[in-house]
Amino acid sequence: MPSDENAPLKLSLPLEFQQDLFKELREEDELVLLARGLGLLRIVTNLLHSYDAAGNNLVLLVGADKRENVWIGEALAEHAAVSMAPKARGLSLVNTDLMTVGTREKMYAQGGLFSITSRILIVDFLSGLLNPETVTGVVVLHAEKVVATSLEAFILRIYRQKNKAGFLKAFSDTPEPFTTGFSPLTNMMKNLFIQKPALYPRFHLTVAKSLEGRKKAEVIELEVPMTETMRDIQNAVLECVEASISELRKSNSGIEMEDWTLDSALHRNFDTIIRRQLDPVWHRTTFKTRQVVRDLTLLRTILHALLTYDAINFNKYLDTVLAASQPPPGSTKQNQSPWLFLDAADIIFSTAKRRVYTGKVSTADLADPNVVPDGLQPVLEELPKWRQLAEILQEIEQDAYFNPTPQDTSNGSILIMCGDQGTCRQLREFLQTMHVKLEGDSVNDDEDEDEPSAKFMMRRKLRNYLAWKRDFSKVSSALFSENQKAINGSTDHRVQSGKGGKAPPNKRRRMRGGAAGGTGPSRSDIGAVRTAGDRDAHIASLMAELQPTDVEAMQKAEIGIDPLDNMEDYYNLFDMNDLIVIHPYEGDMDEHVLEETKPRYVVMYEPDAAFIRRIEVYRSSHTDRTVKVFFMYYGGSVEEQRYLSTVRREKDAFTRLIRERGNMALTINSSNLDPQETFLRTINTRIAGGGRLAATAQPPRVVVDVREFRSSLPSLLHGRSIVVVPCMLTVGDYVITPQICIERKSVRDLIGSFANGRLFNQVESMMEHYKSPMLLIEFEQNKSFTLEPFSDMSAPTTAAGLAVAPDLQAKIVMLTLAFPRLKIIWSSSPYQTAEIFNELKKQQEEPDPMKAVQIGLDPNMQGDEMRSFNQVTQDMLRTIPGVNEKVLTTLTLEVKNILELANMEEKELFKLIGTDVGRQIHRFFNRSVFEAVGLPSL
Repeated sequence: MPSDENAPLKLSLPLEFQQDLFKELREEDELVLLARGLGLLRIVTNLLHSYDAAGNNLVLLVGADKRENVWIGEALAEHAAVSMAPKARGLSLVNTDLMTVGTREKMYAQGGLFSITSRILIVDFLSGLLNPETVTGVVVLHAEKVVATSLEAFILRIYRQKNKAGFLKAFSDTPEPFTTGFSPLTNMMKNLFIQKPALYPRFHLTVAKSLEGRKKAEVIELEVPMTETMRDIQNAVLECVEASISELRKSNSGIEMEDWTLDSALHRNFDTIIRRQLDPVWHRTTFKTRQVVRDLTLLRTILHALLTYDAINFNKYLDTVLAASQPPPGSTKQNQSPWLFLDAADIIFSTAKRRVYTGKVSTADLADPNVVPDGLQPVLEELPKWRQLAEILQEIEQDAYFNPTPQDTSNGSILIMCGDQGTCRQLREFLQTMHVKLEGDSVNDDEDEDEPSAKFMMRRKLRNYLAWKRDFSKVSSALFSENQKAINGSTDHRVQSGKGGKAPPNKRRRMRGGAAGGTGPSRSDIGAVRTAGDRDAHIASLMAELQPTDVEAMQKAEIGIDPLDNMEDYYNLFDMNDLIVIHPYEGDMDEHVLEETKPRYVVMYEPDAAFIRRIEVYRSSHTDRTVKVFFMYYGGSVEEQRYLSTVRREKDAFTRLIRERGNMALTINSSNLDPQETFLRTINTRIAGGGRLAATAQPPRVVVDVREFRSSLPSLLHGRSIVVVPCMLTVGDYVITPQICIERKSVRDLIGSFANGRLFNQVESMMEHYKSPMLLIEFEQNKSFTLEPFSDMSAPTTAAGLAVAPDLQAKIVMLTLAFPRLKIIWSSSPYQTAEIFNELKKQQEEPDPMKAVQIGLDPNMQGDEMRSFNQVTQDMLRTIPGVNEKVLTTLTLEVKNILELANMEEKELFKLIGTDVGRQIHRFFNRSVFEAVGLPSL
């Protein structure tokens, strides 16, 4: 490519809507909202390459994750090779991996494209390592995450304050977050400092013309009917979900419940939405409500497992769910989930078992895991999609036989797309064993001898399941023993499953509402007490850890001997025409899969709206390739309903965005310091604390520890026109004045700091170096401003009925007794914290960043004159009647030691500290000990 910046750029954007969008982005700043699957990363890559090819730009990419960095980096390298741009340098990653400050400074000076983590970029901006004025532009990915309290919004605010000429582009392919709240699109654009949105839904005229005007991909839609047992289980689970939602509606009548429907419950974020609505009143919700919220997540997981797990693994999963719902040994009270008492729950468990086997099996029958018990009749129901997949592959094989040489550039490979890695492993195992016949297995007259079947695979899974079932009681007992040990805080007492299943009487704890006995440590001592939902997940993970999967066992058996002799006889390149690729959906990464495999046949084992559009884009971009798509889904299932609901939600979101864009008012962001505020600070000469402060036009300043940039507070402080100075502090988190140092703790951090004793050391350091040390306890926004949510009703309680919250409050009291000068600030949210900081800084001097960094490092530096004296002696003086901080200071400076103080005459004390306090201190030291305790003197 010529070095001239205005020379035409060769793009890899063959579709019309992609080219139109690229031209818009080159001309002006925009927020681009693109429908999923329309090639967002390809457009971003071409835009970045256009700036990289010029060779004299410094462009920052913000918000990209690890996989997107790899995708963009490889694409930029290909662009540079094809276009032969000598100035293009590709994408450079700036992260915490062995990259020093000096290295980053040199990289910024050289220019180029940089993908930077938000935390590093904000520190480099504030510290002056990277001057925002030298930045050519910023590209933001995942714009839906840029909320007012995010680091990305902080970065863009600083960038726009100091750089008015640089470009700013933001991208997102998730339109739903832009439609929640009041004027959501306007607020998002305000956070992004962008004034123009560009909306490209699938029904956009140019998009539809680009994807439908050319030769389309051949799509064969296959509706696979579920078995009767699968349909019964699905209906039963949906009945449990509906009952759970009804229970929530009855228990929480004062909350907006428009989205609390069965249709919404099928989506992944349903429990998140409910929890977000209940968070402000979570401490007032009943234990039953909290349990139902957890149960909804579990029931949705069961629905997903029904359609993706094989019958045996699904039944195994339900066994773990049932075990997690039973009260542990030693408990006398049961607080099981309400849905377990429904008739539908019995249908779920009994039908799932009937899909695997019939008959009753005792523990004695499972003595030999290699022999199927006589009383067990295997059923081994196969998933309907397996047979359908085998028929598709057979049809593909016939098509490839009759058309051996395709008239295009695509390969003859087959690409099978699944929902996750677990389904991929399942299909690989099925395809490897579907033609393996069992020994002695007879073939019926109506069955073909070569007909694919999963009998061999299911028989092997059944043997593994029976072996797992034999040890299941031991594993369950071990799990509850672990829970008991964690709650008791002791490793000496375990629940013995072989002795009645009960713990020793003096070590029993109340779990799931069981009876309480004795006293034990609180949640702050053990970190966190496992809740019912956590226990479910822990049992499932424990089951998976104890039993390796069949595929793992096969792989271990296959690689037992590998002498590496005569490798050319065993290894060669795959023939793409004979290759079957099984791959999970991975968002934009799927474009690489299509480009690399160039499949002639694509089997969508599970529906995904975004991947359908990727195929449309792929086929329209390569008119010389033929793609035949098989689209599978279970008819009348939640899988079909979820897919249709996802498409409808995206369409409704774009419709709302288009309507809001039509009514949007122009937003002008004022990023400079308010002139009125500057004037007030200039004339502010009020007498405060006995001294006159110098008038200043400088904005207020706060020194912040760099580790605090994980939180949103620095961004909110900067939004209040406070200069944030990032430093590596060894004492405190925030230094707001030369005398005030603040240690910020969320409630969970506070619990952990009490548990490991770190908080006492931090407070002691602040007491040593600052006159006014403060502990800030900050709660989360839109959550209840109380400690009660951190005391789960299922957590163990003491004999007096005290739970975790009183224990935490008691530790806070002990902290204040140990450090009387420590002030505690309670804040309901980061917004209120910013207001509190603003009030504390009024009429105060500004902190010195250099001094704040040196404090704690230089042993000769002391925060005030009192710090040079013995702390133990000062604590002793504070216990004397009448001694306050003012008196303490006077005595410490004027009296040599406590012995001299005890021997001083009353008149000397009167002159030194006054009559009343002097008389109290003199009486304290000269009062007879016998008189104090009411005994006659010797």
